Amino acid sequence: MPGFVDKPEPVQVPGLTHLHTGKVRDLYRNDAGDLVMVASDRTSAYDWVLPSLIPDKGRVLTRLSMWWFDQLADLVPHHVISTEVPAGAPADWEGRTMVCRSLRMVPVEAVARGYLTGSGLVEYDRARTVCGVALPEGLVDGSQLPAPIFTPATKAAVGEHDENVSYEEVARQVGAETAALLRQHTLAVYTRARDIAAERGLILADTKFEFGYDDGATTRDGGGVPLVLADEVLTPDSSRFWPADGWEPGHAQPSYDKQFIRDWLTSDASGWDRHGHLPPPELPQAVIDQSRARYVEAFERLTGLPWS
Repeated sequence: MPGFVDKPEPVQVPGLTHLHTGKVRDLYRNDAGDLVMVASDRTSAYDWVLPSLIPDKGRVLTRLSMWWFDQLADLVPHHVISTEVPAGAPADWEGRTMVCRSLRMVPVEAVARGYLTGSGLVEYDRARTVCGVALPEGLVDGSQLPAPIFTPATKAAVGEHDENVSYEEVARQVGAETAALLRQHTLAVYTRARDIAAERGLILADTKFEFGYDDGATTRDGGGVPLVLADEVLTPDSSRFWPADGWEPGHAQPSYDKQFIRDWLTSDASGWDRHGHLPPPELPQAVIDQSRARYVEAFERLTGLPWS
């Protein structure tokens, strides 16, 4: 089964228990029971975690997520307690670390789409639906949808594909109330982020969120357990951002996501067969440098802040 080309050994830090090494993040638990998430410079494509690192990528993801959490705080609570690096951790964890409340995670990728592309386009071309949501005739790659739609997916393990599912299937798996909250929060956050991105000349084509219940808190109105926004949010790893001035439906759009890396891997220059059994090769320095530049540019355009 595909996965890591070369899975790193977890860093051992006094007072932290290593829980999981993901495609990008390493997850620990501290003595207080909080989660410590550390964003690495790893990158993945075609179900492989690549052997090459993208310098500063983990810091971009962390800083951009924190910026977005601030923009969204009035819509939905988030899980971050602090960005303080635990005592005894490597100096390289600075700027990559989020200390977060431990949540009872909902096992669903909460996806919002405002434009048609990717796996949604594949289903649309076959059935004129996306996750069972009926769409009008005549849409093409890059078309804006009549309204944003909630298109959930099951969350896959490393090396496996997320699987798009219908809203009804989510309700069956997690309950009608949770499914309704997922859809409500997902579309509210997408709409806010779409409008902020538009002010900066960017289109937010689609994005995915993760949510969990904070069993140690109550909702703002004092009743029930709140559904909390978790993990990273609205970064180039979890979202498709397109330059608005280059938007032209009918073909794939220029993007701030990993498409640049995917394109090189499937080019003759890489010499790699994505359908074969061999792992992908190291990325050329030029691809690494241009990928880093895209992450930094996305951060600067969205936040209006310099990267330094």
